[in-house]
Amino acid sequence: MTNGIQLDHVTFAYRPDQPVLKDISLTVETGTFLAVVGPNGAGKSTLINLLAGLLRPQAGTIAIDGTNTQSYSRHEVARKIALVQQEHIPAFGFSVAETVLMARTPHFTQWGFERPMDRQIVTDAMEMTDTARFATRPLASLSGGERQRVFIARALAQDTQTILLDEPTSFLDLRHQVAMYDLLKSVQRDKGRTVVAITHDINLAAQYCDQALLLRPCCPDPVAGESSRGPDPCVHYQMGSTSKVFRQDEIERVFGIRVFSAPVGVETMFLPLGRMAKDADRISPPPPPSANPL
Repeated sequence: MTNGIQLDHVTFAYRPDQPVLKDISLTVETGTFLAVVGPNGAGKSTLINLLAGLLRPQAGTIAIDGTNTQSYSRHEVARKIALVQQEHIPAFGFSVAETVLMARTPHFTQWGFERPMDRQIVTDAMEMTDTARFATRPLASLSGGERQRVFIARALAQDTQTILLDEPTSFLDLRHQVAMYDLLKSVQRDKGRTVVAITHDINLAAQYCDQALLLRPCCPDPVAGESSRGPDPCVHYQMGSTSKVFRQDEIERVFGIRVFSAPVGVETMFLPLGRMAKDADRISPPPPPSANPL
């Protein structure tokens, strides 16, 4: 039996003549921390929803540990995959603790009751995400960043092998962004979980993720520029180690911007130049000191 998540020639389209994802084949091995990156409209959220079973591909198959996901019930999928979506509608009237406890539903007894173990798992998840102090507060009373941490706590409490996250740090301040990646990395490393996260922060992904999946629409795009493959409305994708996928030339080609790259430790960091793009050619490391200074 093959472990992990396998996509075999997966194609999905919201409109028949405009595929969002086309002929995607890849494997996410168990215990991998995968970053999914790419410009807006490249199909990142669609891919996550396909993996979570919220969408079904028009062609191809998606398998978990060798079993086609379409053969699983929703209850079975919820025991295998937790999903943190990009946008959430606060559960009206529910407290933070009650919201996180909902993640334990797939594990409740046949009578639908939680056990002391379930409540302990919820408490642990809230402590890991720095949300335990909000336990009795209504979810709707929290800020966007605080709610985001609650939903990540809920995903952790679901206790699945795979955690899918759609831009998990989009509402978080800098400290909590780093703390969240530290937490996800520890969950992957210490518990052997598979983590798949959509992100626009290439620098954090380079530091924490093992692999990266770079998606790019193949059709001409006003931001990304002309495709090397012509007007075929497919999606170009590249998957590999972050050091192989995150290259200056590839980032500039996919996102259609100029970037400055520099080694920081064992990783390469990238800075979008923006208004500095006109001066990009003048940015270079200082010359080495003279051997015989005057």
